[in-house]
Amino acid sequence: MELEFNITFFIIFSLISVIATFLIAKYSKLFFSGSLLDEDFLKPQAFHEEPIARIGGFIIILLFIFFLAFYFLASGVFLKDYFTLTILLLLLGFLDDLKIKISPNLRLLLMLATLLVCINIFSIQINRSGLNFLDSWLENNIFQVCFVLLCFLFIINGANLVDGFNGLLAIHFLLINSIFLLINLANQNESTAIILFSQIIIVLCFLLFNFPKAKIFLGDSGSYLLGTLIALNTIRTYELNISLSPFFFAGVLFYLFYEVFFSFIRKSVMKVSPLKPDGKHMHMLLYNWLKYSKRIKKPNYLTSLLINLVYLLFQIPLFYFQTSGLISRCWFFLLIGFYTVIYLRLYSLSKKQINI
Repeated sequence: MELEFNITFFIIFSLISVIATFLIAKYSKLFFSGSLLDEDFLKPQAFHEEPIARIGGFIIILLFIFFLAFYFLASGVFLKDYFTLTILLLLLGFLDDLKIKISPNLRLLLMLATLLVCINIFSIQINRSGLNFLDSWLENNIFQVCFVLLCFLFIINGANLVDGFNGLLAIHFLLINSIFLLINLANQNESTAIILFSQIIIVLCFLLFNFPKAKIFLGDSGSYLLGTLIALNTIRTYELNISLSPFFFAGVLFYLFYEVFFSFIRKSVMKVSPLKPDGKHMHMLLYNWLKYSKRIKKPNYLTSLLINLVYLLFQIPLFYFQTSGLISRCWFFLLIGFYTVIYLRLYSLSKKQINI
């Protein structure tokens, strides 16, 4: 059953989302006896000076479950893949938010097992890559599953890596969802557009309490949740809009993907564990440059805005050529090259400033 946009529902849903987010944020320090409070001010990705609750993922999943219930009542369709994957990945991140320590290796293993089971149960597939040799390999079921698994891993862990500043991941999520929303509306995929728009409302409500000054954090549960939603939204949009180039989607997701890939290569060259967090990611280097070179008092906020602004500017031409395989492919590699050059420049400047 194809749903249609219902303005009244979205107005009511927005009001419920704002009120629920406000109430949970207001009393967030009371949840789980304060165990959700982030009081680690010395970790590489810490830039806050007072305890803040990592409750964002909990808020988002509650509101998303509410939406899924409405969607089921209105259409008779239960989005099992969205429900199951978001719940399981959120719970995996929630262990860390509750300060239940598990090793990075065990966490990765649990993530692999969860994704493998869900990919097989829900038959999640990617059948086109934009590369002929890879398309032929995707006909093999084992390779297909491994490829989809890698895509999920890159996006979910990419979301977790960039979640280092107020609003950085949330704004990035909103931009990606907005791009997919426009595509699905243009191609009259209203049911998917409704799913995307509901997520936009939920994350906008969270952003009200996270940016510019954070009253709540996403936490690992929230970053895993948003990464999972991005991956599912991408695959759903990809399946419904076959005229779009696969490299268009690669370009939309390049920041999350390349942050993980580049970090893995960088740490391997430096002979440190790729699973160990450090303070040398793109957003952290940009933060240092703004703080020490430009003497900006609030570089946290500006870092999030700058990265997402540059991302948006690069997405506009890509959006225009979304059906062109050649141009999308060239643009994707241009984005990779741009990121690499800027990163190396920022790293060089940061190394001189604070001897990292």
